Amino acid sequence: MNRQKLSYVFKHKLFKAASTYTISNVIRKAVPFLLLPVLTRFLSPSDYGTVATFQILLAVSIVFIGLNFHGAVGVNFFKMEKEKLKIYSGNVILLLLTNFIMVFFLLLVFKPLISRWVTFPESWLPVVAVIALAQSLCTLLLTIWQVENRALSYGLFQILQTVINVCASLFFVVVLGWKWQGRLTGIIVASTCFACISTIVLKKKYVTFHFHKSYAKDALYYGIPLIPHALGAWIITSIDRIFINSMVGLSATGLYVVGYQIGMIIEFFAQSFNTAWSPFLFEKLREGRMSAKVRIVKFTYVYFIAIVVMAGILSFVSPYFLKYFVSKSFFSSYQYVIWIALGYAASGMYYMVVNYIFFVKKTYLLAWVTFFTACVNALLNYFLIRCNGAVGAAQATTISFFLTFVLVWALSAKVYKMPWLSFWKISEKQAVKE
Repeated sequence: MNRQKLSYVFKHKLFKAASTYTISNVIRKAVPFLLLPVLTRFLSPSDYGTVATFQILLAVSIVFIGLNFHGAVGVNFFKMEKEKLKIYSGNVILLLLTNFIMVFFLLLVFKPLISRWVTFPESWLPVVAVIALAQSLCTLLLTIWQVENRALSYGLFQILQTVINVCASLFFVVVLGWKWQGRLTGIIVASTCFACISTIVLKKKYVTFHFHKSYAKDALYYGIPLIPHALGAWIITSIDRIFINSMVGLSATGLYVVGYQIGMIIEFFAQSFNTAWSPFLFEKLREGRMSAKVRIVKFTYVYFIAIVVMAGILSFVSPYFLKYFVSKSFFSSYQYVIWIALGYAASGMYYMVVNYIFFVKKTYLLAWVTFFTACVNALLNYFLIRCNGAVGAAQATTISFFLTFVLVWALSAKVYKMPWLSFWKISEKQAVKE
């Protein structure tokens, strides 16, 4: 690639946006990770278990409160007039509040049962719903900034929220000695503060509160079919640790988690790029020009090759990296990296094809794919762990992600026609004529 082409790539708005999203995501993910040596001096393993349980409950609550409504707003950004989109966004917030009330009530009523089932303090259970609502409001604002290509605002918001989260947690844990309560209080402080900021910005610029039945139905039609999809995705990314715990042991789970975190580096880059790519793609799909579709398909294939190569490079350097980054007892975690990295490379490829299903709003298709692959993942974990130990869990993750990618690609090709197999036959002149 010559200097002129390189200059064009670096100056392109897609590259700039992807770079900003990548930097903000890396900082957001890296800062808490790098603080582990500090927090582990003040939190016991059981404290970490309590915090992890809170995160699991929070993720499930977000599924039912958020219902992926932010995705509906993102898609309709390119299909609605500005004033109509404000009303649509207002109805989304009303639905968020309605869902929050229902989830909060269920947690309040069944908190003794849930507390015994998941081993989590019942007095903190209602807080989970509050933070789920707070994070859903933040996600809504970030989605609007994403489709507006306001990458800098998006990045600064995430970075500042991470900084407040970490600083508050350190204060409550290290200075006040509040143990796991201090870590959760740090999360609560950061989430509620930025939820308030999100609410103010949304009300001022992006939201009009006027109930509109058809808009509410459209958002529900978009989000409800994604519940099995979101829960299935949660199973795919969590059940492996449950199997390792019961079939191999806790120490193996610890090694697995460290290798998993390194392999997930591929996911950071894939998510960051997709954050910039999806609004760009939706804009081009709305235009509907064949020349744009051909270029999109060519770029997608190049991306597939690039992300697999990235996974291979990460797998190659991981033993040397882990040798200096973790203690000797965790060095063997490198054996999991290649499988997890390849799995998340498949996840990155999935992002490139699933957007077509989001664009045509046929999200119910994803529920079936996720349910099927979640079942396959559970079976693979059981049999592969029996055969190969904890490495089998990483292998099950890789196979499940690749299966998801292939199935979603096939479905997206049916619901939205793209020249996946014929792009090389279509010349630039033919594409322009069509």
